[in-house]
This record gives sequence, C-alpha cells and structure tokens, in this order.
Amino acid sequence: MQSGQRDIRKRIVQDAYPPKVDTSISALDIPAMATVIITSEEPTYPVELIFDGQRGPGASRWRAATPGRQSLILDFDKPQTLHQLVLDIEEPEVSRTQVLWVSVSSDGGHSYRELLRQEYNFSPPGTTYERETWTLDTPHVTHLAIVIEPDKGGRPAHASVTSLMLT
Repeated sequence: MQSGQRDIRKRIVQDAYPPKVDTSISALDIPAMATVIITSEEPTYPVELIFDGQRGPGASRWRAATPGRQSLILDFDKPQTLHQLVLDIEEPEVSRTQVLWVSVSSDGGHSYRELLRQEYNFSPPGTTYERETWTLDTPHVTHLAIVIEPDKGGRPAHASVTSLMLT
C-alpha cells in the first residue's frame, strides 16, 4: 500500500444497479383499502386507471382536468406499513420538468412528513417515460400524499400518472 492510502471496505458485485420491484412482497390492493382523493381528473383519464395493472409506455393513465399543481391522496381505511412505492409517469406530448413530492401522515391527515422530492424531465419524442422505485419503510401510515407540479417553469401543463403501486 502506498503512503497516505487508507484501507477501505469494499465488495465487488455482478449487479450494482438500483433495486427492482421486490416481487416477493405482494402489492397492496389500494382500491380495496383506501379512498383516493384527487384535485381533478379528465373524464377520459380517470384516477382508476392508475390501479388497472397496466404499466410502461403507452399504458392507460390518470390525467388532471385542469393545469397546474395537483394532489393525489390515499386515505387508508386503517393504518398501513409501507415498504415500497413504485410510480410510472409518461408525458408523450409536452416538454417540461415535473416536480413531485411524496409525504405521509400518521395522524389521520392532520400533519404530513415529506419523504421525497423528485424532478422529471420530459422531452418528447425522446424522453417521455419514467419509472421510480423508492424504499419507504414507514409504519402506521394513515395517508399518503403525492403533490405534482406539472411544469417547474410555471407554464400551463396537466399532471398525469400511469401507475402507482405500494408494497
């Protein structure tokens, strides 16, 4: 070892990519265990489409009826322990930077704790689709809130989500 170098703990692995969806944990049946609260929806793109099992580019999706910031809140019938959130978002039409916040409440929706904030850049026809998987490990969740600012630059744009899965 050369002078000034320190020992470092390391491992060499075959696959160092971000974790995939953990298929050993079954997804929660959100429509059966929560009320979905939304700020708006286009009649031809209702929020039910987020939970229809379709994923990936070209899948069905929820889309807000009005432009600007939108909220999607899951009001659970009884508190849940959430391990993982998988979110698919597609924007095939408009170039924009979308900002998304995920927060949870453990007190019936009276207060929320932000878990993450993420920006997505969409540039059709090239970059139009994003899938994110986050580890949450949050016990006693009464509400999960997703707030979407569809265009960080403030231009009129419609929020949309292709699918939402919780484990």
